[in-house]
Amino acid sequence: MITAFPPLDYAEPESGLLAVGGDLEVESLELAYRSGIFPWPHREGEILWFAPPQRGILEFKDLHIPRRLQRHLKKAAFTFRMNTNFESVIHQCAASRHRGPGQGTWITRQMLDAYIAFHAAGFAKSFEAYNESGKLVGGMYGVQIDRYFAGESMFYLETNASKFALLKAIEHFQENGLTWMDIQMETPLLKTFGAREISRDAFMEKLSKTL
Repeated sequence: MITAFPPLDYAEPESGLLAVGGDLEVESLELAYRSGIFPWPHREGEILWFAPPQRGILEFKDLHIPRRLQRHLKKAAFTFRMNTNFESVIHQCAASRHRGPGQGTWITRQMLDAYIAFHAAGFAKSFEAYNESGKLVGGMYGVQIDRYFAGESMFYLETNASKFALLKAIEHFQENGLTWMDIQMETPLLKTFGAREISRDAFMEKLSKTL
C-alpha cells in the first residue's frame, strides 16, 4: 500500500509524470485521487503516476450539448443505468475499437483488476446505455470520492451511446450536488461539451474545496 506520494511540483514539467512503481491497492488509489494524481500504466507491470501541469475539467454550468446530438438523442431509444454492469463497461473500454492504435493498452489486466476492486469498495462507478434489446451499447466509468468525480474512459457500440451515458451521468451528478468533473486530459469530444484546461494549482484548489 502506498502511504505517500512525492510533492506535485516534483512532476516532470511537460508530461506530469510524478512517480513510477508502487501498487494499485484500493487504499493507494484512493490516496492518489485525493492527492490530484492518477495512474496511467503503459505496459503490464509498470505503474506510472501523473499530475499533469494542465488539467482538463468540465464545469457543468458550462455544459454545451450540440443541437445535432440533442436531436439524435431524442430519437434514440437508449435506457440509462448505473453500476449494474461495471465489469462489462471497463472491459469494453479496454477493448474499444474507437481508440487510436495502442490507445486502449493503458487499461491493462492489472488496471482492470484494480478498478474492479475499487468498484467493490464503492469508489469506481459505471454509467451505462442499453438499446431497445437490452444490450449494453455504451458507457463510461470513473472514480467518485465525496463530491469529486474523475472520468476515466468511455466506449460505444452504437452511435452516441457513450455521449448519452455521459450526459445522463452529469444529470445524476447535478442532482446530487456535484458541479464539475475531472476529465484529466482535454479531448476534442469533451471540448465540444464545454471542457477546458486549468493549471495544476487551480485544479488542486478546486479539488481541495470539493473534498
